[in-house]
Amino acid sequence: MEKVETLDFDNEPKKKRRLKKWVKVVIGLFVTFVVVLIICFILFNYMLTGLKNKSEVIEFKVEQGQTVDAVGMKLEKEGVIRSYMAYKIYVRLKGVTGYKAGVYKLDKSYNTKDIVNILTGDYYKENGVTITFKEGKNMRQVAKEVAKKTNVSENEFLSLQEDEEYINSLISKYWFLSEDIKNKDIYYPLEGYLFPDTYLFNENVTSKEIIEAMLNQTDKVFSKYKSLIDASPYSINEIVTLASIVENEGIYDDDRKMIAGVFYNRLNAGMSLGSDVTTYYAFKVDLGERDLTKAEINTYNPYNTRGPMMNGKLPVGAVSNFGESSLSAVLTPTTSDYYYFVADKSGKTHFTRTYEEHQNVINELKEANNWIEW
Repeated sequence: MEKVETLDFDNEPKKKRRLKKWVKVVIGLFVTFVVVLIICFILFNYMLTGLKNKSEVIEFKVEQGQTVDAVGMKLEKEGVIRSYMAYKIYVRLKGVTGYKAGVYKLDKSYNTKDIVNILTGDYYKENGVTITFKEGKNMRQVAKEVAKKTNVSENEFLSLQEDEEYINSLISKYWFLSEDIKNKDIYYPLEGYLFPDTYLFNENVTSKEIIEAMLNQTDKVFSKYKSLIDASPYSINEIVTLASIVENEGIYDDDRKMIAGVFYNRLNAGMSLGSDVTTYYAFKVDLGERDLTKAEINTYNPYNTRGPMMNGKLPVGAVSNFGESSLSAVLTPTTSDYYYFVADKSGKTHFTRTYEEHQNVINELKEANNWIEW
């Protein structure tokens, strides 16, 4: 039988087939990886979307020292974000290391990015306004600052305090607001209770949101002194009233404690406080605007402690919104036997025991051209 020779054509083609096989495997793995990556990306972005389709605003509290992860778990638990794990990945990618403690208005329709931006303050830098309310400013001045930075007019901000139903709702919500603020002689019920600080608001913020943000800050500060407030023989409205006067009468913390002590001495002795700042407020003249007239000084007004029938009495209500230093001064005053004080141009306060000594100091300041005149 004749032998048939076969030719081997497979040497080179086998190598090519193996290479093609590996290329297909690599391409398959790559395509699978890309598909999985796209699915993960879509899923991740979905998990960052807002939990609600419609707006639902809640108050969310970040505690002092609370970690970013702890805040994330709380956000998920309270139904503010869709996924804690997606949040955790996002904050790691963004390098978020902490939030400022406080109470925030969060909308459940916002996505996780906006929620995080609000908690870090970045949202307001891009989409809101920052307002700094300075210590010692009265309600009219606060309203002007609000009108300057927002769409809320001065009149709208002030007229809200004439809304008895709204004031009642605030009294029921905040422990430091009492029925005393509804006295018919008080110009603005919330005077003295809106804590001066820097606040961040949405661009379309309302009067109520501004007021309640400031009251929330007041709550935080006042709560630190609650035991002293409760132990005081004075009502909380009287404490607030005195602190509002001390704020504008002194510059330095030690002076404020001394001034508070002098005012207590005068009240206990049945003397009038004799505070110019109360008279300015009584006639709605801002400090530095002009001098008071003799008629104004001598006219009775429940705010005017230089006028008649005010011996041993505090004004009917606060005359400014004050800082923590003035509250502390009123609750922990410096005891002395001083009954008079006067400040010079540098802000230094001079304390004296008698009216004669007081007048001597005034004369010395005038002679030295160190007497304050508006």
